[in-house]
Amino acid sequence: MGEKSSMRLPRKVDPGKLVGLMEEAGWQPLGGRRGVYKRFSPPLSTEAGRSSSSLVIPLDEDSPEYTDLMHSALQQLSEDSESWVRLIYPRLLIDASDQFKFRRESSAPSGFIDWRSGERLIESARRTLLAGAKFYLNPDRHYVNRNGRFAGRYLDQVLMGQTSPGSYIVTAYAPPEAGVSLSSADAFSLPHVGSAPARDVSLAVVKAVEATAEAIDHYKTSGSLSGFEDGVSRGISYEMAQALLGLTEHSDGADVSVEWDSGVDVFAPPPVRIEFSGADAAPLAKAAVSLAEDKSSRTVTIIGRVHLLAKKQAGSPGVFGVEALAPSPARKVRVRLADEEDYHEAIRAHEEDLAIQVSGNLEKEGNLSWLYNATVIRTMGHVDDYRQDKRRRISDVDSRQLDFFSGE
Repeated sequence: MGEKSSMRLPRKVDPGKLVGLMEEAGWQPLGGRRGVYKRFSPPLSTEAGRSSSSLVIPLDEDSPEYTDLMHSALQQLSEDSESWVRLIYPRLLIDASDQFKFRRESSAPSGFIDWRSGERLIESARRTLLAGAKFYLNPDRHYVNRNGRFAGRYLDQVLMGQTSPGSYIVTAYAPPEAGVSLSSADAFSLPHVGSAPARDVSLAVVKAVEATAEAIDHYKTSGSLSGFEDGVSRGISYEMAQALLGLTEHSDGADVSVEWDSGVDVFAPPPVRIEFSGADAAPLAKAAVSLAEDKSSRTVTIIGRVHLLAKKQAGSPGVFGVEALAPSPARKVRVRLADEEDYHEAIRAHEEDLAIQVSGNLEKEGNLSWLYNATVIRTMGHVDDYRQDKRRRISDVDSRQLDFFSGE
């Protein structure tokens, strides 16, 4: 049986919303009676479009025949599984939603992507929403863990939809009329008391992405990162640069688009589409390094191999060891992360033997070199691509210095 056979029809449907979703999916209105019913012809590109039959959507919920007619209409709609599953059914299940789409060009067949690129795309989408939500509370170059709980509460209200055909797309549905609690205590109080409107938080996400895209364009014409520095007040941050780096790196093109739900009482802005290219990864990586720097201390960036992982402890962002693959102030360092979001990147680099770029405050403690308040800028290619001829003097640092079982 096809996919439609396992799809349960919703019990209650807003007929006005269903009509709008059908029109978005390509169904053509053929007329009807105001407030009673509306008739549609199916999209010509679908199997249902090869039929000469039309589809009637009942509009009068007080009519005694409404329930049976609506069930019959939904049954007919579900026969066009592509349109029903991807475009109509998911949005019928939620009252209202602003729709974010994170698209990445893929050379795989329509609607597919290689597994690891798909994982990175979902991670990039998640981090983009979190970075924009953090900006809603206040602008900052590098949030680390600041505003993280508020951003998490925003993300908890967002639903992830199925991918769309064509280039690989991750869809996020954000409720425009929900409230995002400003503090953990407010999360257990009455709705909208001490909370931020979710639509406003979503608008902050878009503003930050747009500001970052403009800074990229400025870099391309000037070669300067000043656009990123000047754009901090508009939402540019280390977190946003890193999120979009994951979207653009090794891509043939990508974009972030937003369609605002107009069926609610709050103001609906025009649709947004912000485009990126694979070439944008280079300025984003440089900007991430710059934005992560602590101007009051010695901040360094190291490209290396993750050769040891300490067991992550509750409440700790994590510690791991890096062996430099290029000239750097220290051959081996312990890396103490500022943000637990970065720890899984270190795990991935270790498992796949990838080079990793980290930035932090370099300090010396006895024979140990540490990167404190560190951030993972990005994971790179295989370590073999970064190995250099190591015919140089062996560092005085004992190669066993990173014994995590020794005292600190």
